Amino acid sequence: MLNYHHLRYFWIVAHEGNLTRAAKKHNVAQSALSMQISALETFLGQPLFERTGRRLVLTEAGHVALDFADSIFTKGEELLGTLGTLESPRQHVLRVGVLATLSRNFQIGFLAPALKAEKVEVTIRSGTLSALLDNLENYKIDIILSTVVPIRDESTRWVAHEIDNQPVSLIGHAQPPRAHLPLETLLREETLVVPGPQSSIRTGFDALVNRLGIQPQIVAQVDDMAMLRLVAREHTGLTVVPPIVVKDELDTELIEVAKLPGLAETFFAITLERRFPNPLLNLVLPRNKRRAE
Repeated sequence: MLNYHHLRYFWIVAHEGNLTRAAKKHNVAQSALSMQISALETFLGQPLFERTGRRLVLTEAGHVALDFADSIFTKGEELLGTLGTLESPRQHVLRVGVLATLSRNFQIGFLAPALKAEKVEVTIRSGTLSALLDNLENYKIDIILSTVVPIRDESTRWVAHEIDNQPVSLIGHAQPPRAHLPLETLLREETLVVPGPQSSIRTGFDALVNRLGIQPQIVAQVDDMAMLRLVAREHTGLTVVPPIVVKDELDTELIEVAKLPGLAETFFAITLERRFPNPLLNLVLPRNKRRAE
C-alpha cells in the first residue's frame, strides 16, 4: 500500500526544488527527507528526481507523481477546510474575504441574509486581492467580495460571479445649488475628489473626460471607499462615487448632483470550485442569481 507519509515528503521537496531548503522550511532533517524519497522511489520502481547542480529536477515519472500528489493533498486541504467550518453542531461559519477598499454599505447589504440568519457566524477578513485569493485557495475563506476580477489561467480553480452593478455619480452638498448645470460645466469648473488610479471607476472617469476634452480639477484621489465617503462629506466640491457608498448621507447632507453616463462599478463574488462548498453560500449567493465570468 502506498505510504502517504513518503508521498508528502516527495511533494514538499518537489515544490521547493531543493532538499536543504525543504528541510529547513519544514523543520525536518535533510537525511530524513532523502530516506523517505528513496523509499518512495523503491516502492514505485521509478526515479523521481535527478540532480542538476544543487537543484533536484523532476524526472518524467516525478512529474506524473507530482500531478497525483497535488490532487491528493489539495483534496485533503479541502476536507479540513470544509469540516473546519463546522465549529459546533449548532453554529455554522461563513468566512468572507473582502477587498480592503470595498464599500462598507455594499458589504452589509450583500451579507445581510447571513448576518440575520440564526445560528450562523460570519467572519470578515479584509486585505489585498492576492492575499485573499491565497486564503481562498487554501480553504481559509469561502468567498471573496471584490470589484476586480483577477486574471485566469488553465490552473485557475476559482469562479467570479457578477452580483451587482452600481451607477456612478457626482455627489456634493446641496449648497451652492448646481444640479441644474450641464455635466460638462460641472466637470470643468468644480474641484473633484476621485477614486485612485487602480479603480475601475477611475478608468471609466478618465475615459469620459478625455472624450469630452476636459481637464478636470482633481484635488484628491482616494482608494478606500470608506475614506472616500468621509471626504465627500467634508469636500465643498464634488466627489465621483457610487451613490450606494454615501446612501446615508444622501438622506441628510449630500445630494446626487449629476449622473455620469456609462460609468458603473461592478461587484463580484469569487468562490472556489469545490466538491463540498459551504452550504451557507446559498444565503448570499442563490444559485438562480449566479452569473459566472
